[in-house]
Amino acid sequence: MIKPDATERRIAGKIISRIEDEGFRILGMRMVSMTLAQAEGFYAVHRDRPFFGDLTAFMSSGQTVVLALERDDAIKHWRDVMGATNPEEAAEGTIRKEHGESIERNSTHGSDAPDTAAFEFGYWFSGMEFSS
Repeated sequence: MIKPDATERRIAGKIISRIEDEGFRILGMRMVSMTLAQAEGFYAVHRDRPFFGDLTAFMSSGQTVVLALERDDAIKHWRDVMGATNPEEAAEGTIRKEHGESIERNSTHGSDAPDTAAFEFGYWFSGMEFSS
């Protein structure tokens, strides 16, 4: 996912190029303007966390590019490419180090496990079939 801070700064194309350079195949891509209800549903796992309100308000504040990506070891590789959630702690050369502005405005999101990925694909690409 390419978050509203990145689309607002018009760097989504740079991030998509990086995705392809890293060997990912883009199976699906949509630009969405999340409603607050959609953001709350997507991040429901964090409902009881203190940052939930700020997170969902931010994610519903602008356009987001949602992607379905494929490659060997995709989840781990994407998380390595993104870097730590906090750009100040992210490794040099990661997307969040290069483009993140803060722990919230960190340009990208990625699934952390296969079950999370399945939920997230279904949330944004419901009814779609992907061919490899």
